[in-house]
Amino acid sequence: MVLRAAIVSGLLLVAGCKQESAPLPSPPRADDPVPASSGSSYASVPVEADAAILRRLVEREVPKTLWSIDQRFERCVPPQRVKVLGQKIKLAPKIGCRVVGQVTRGKITLRGEGSEIVADVPLRAMVQARDVGGIIKHETATGSAMAQARIRLDLASDWSPRATVKLRYNWTRTPGIDFLGQRIEFTKQADKALQPIVRRLERELPRELEKLRLRPQVADLWRSGFTVLSLNEKNPPVWMRLTPLKVHYGGYSFRRDKITLNLGLEAKTETFVGDKPEPPTAGPLPAPGKGLRNRGLEFFLPVIANYDVLQPVILRALQKRQDRPFTLPALGDVMADFSAVEVYATEGGRLAVGIDLAAHQVSAPEKVTKGKVWLTATPVTEAGSAEVKFTNVQVRGKTDTLGGTLLVKLAEQFSFSETIADALEQNFTGDLEKLEGKIRTALSEKREGPLLIRTRIDRFDTGEITPYGKGLYMPVRAIGRADILYRPRR
Repeated sequence: MVLRAAIVSGLLLVAGCKQESAPLPSPPRADDPVPASSGSSYASVPVEADAAILRRLVEREVPKTLWSIDQRFERCVPPQRVKVLGQKIKLAPKIGCRVVGQVTRGKITLRGEGSEIVADVPLRAMVQARDVGGIIKHETATGSAMAQARIRLDLASDWSPRATVKLRYNWTRTPGIDFLGQRIEFTKQADKALQPIVRRLERELPRELEKLRLRPQVADLWRSGFTVLSLNEKNPPVWMRLTPLKVHYGGYSFRRDKITLNLGLEAKTETFVGDKPEPPTAGPLPAPGKGLRNRGLEFFLPVIANYDVLQPVILRALQKRQDRPFTLPALGDVMADFSAVEVYATEGGRLAVGIDLAAHQVSAPEKVTKGKVWLTATPVTEAGSAEVKFTNVQVRGKTDTLGGTLLVKLAEQFSFSETIADALEQNFTGDLEKLEGKIRTALSEKREGPLLIRTRIDRFDTGEITPYGKGLYMPVRAIGRADILYRPRR
């Protein structure tokens, strides 16, 4: 691991000649910031409302008696004619009657059907012909139907509800009277009575739906989305900052007396390693978006490893090995003590790793050489892998003894890149796997104010690693599903 490189450096320090040489300066520090992530997350946010308001409205606006009739008809029974010697002869005059009756409704039920809420209104009609020319006292006929008020909801740009209503009904037997082969129907009268109900429902529905407080609930959800979530408490601390961008509306469903608005929250996601970032400032609630995405959860985690987090990882790897001697050609057994590791980004997209060590030959413990060895190289990873490789490696050093230049030349004969890469690979592969497990656990169910965030992450895809002044950056894409359950504050 890294300690092999440091050890080699220490040994080379011991082997240096005694000529004075000016120490080389440490690599310059880069100060370029990590670029902001432009990825978006999508989470379904069902918002429930009690449908009792709809039922009460329909019950109120659809009267018990929809239509009634009490009317005199001049011809209830047509005159009868027979043929005599080839000619038709009228045997009786036309017969009039009085027709009375009504259409009543039964109990109204609500149900969902696709994108519509259907109010089923059972209807029953009964009509009676009375005083049929003094011949028949009365004749009664009945009919029944299931009328349907088909309600479709929508949201205006200010999140206020809109509603359209269509009324349909199918008579199992059209209300009317069958009398001596003649049918007297009352469909037109029934339809004329029902149409005003549609207009009243369309006028009153938005007013009643305002009582569901949809906009205040969505506004509360929107404000609560501007937050910072803890993904991992320590070793290292990891934070996710959510910045909502849009709330999309994807229709609604109706089930068990609940209206569920199908909303989707689109948010910018940023992940930070180290100190907790400041929460974003909540902006005003935008108009509802109409492009609800049904592709599940896909968001980007710009994983930023602070260099002060990586330094103890590398130092611990070195110190695990320092209790045993190192055997080098021509030098024999050498002991090395590692006291500090410094890591930062340098110019040209390169990483600088500095190792402070003291080394001595086992045969001459009093001759201790102290120094600092620097490695600069370009870290490279392939997409989908956390394995770190180094290219374009350069080694430089400075010591408290003579021969520093020679030590650097000797150190350049050894592959420091493999040693440092082993330590960083261990960090990025092992720690990333642990971190992914912790993130899965942390996001499986997370409560934040009125929001209960439930997430299932199916896989993580890693991108290419890049050193920046503020940290070592590895983009990670998480793919899965997320649901946010909104529970209003009491």
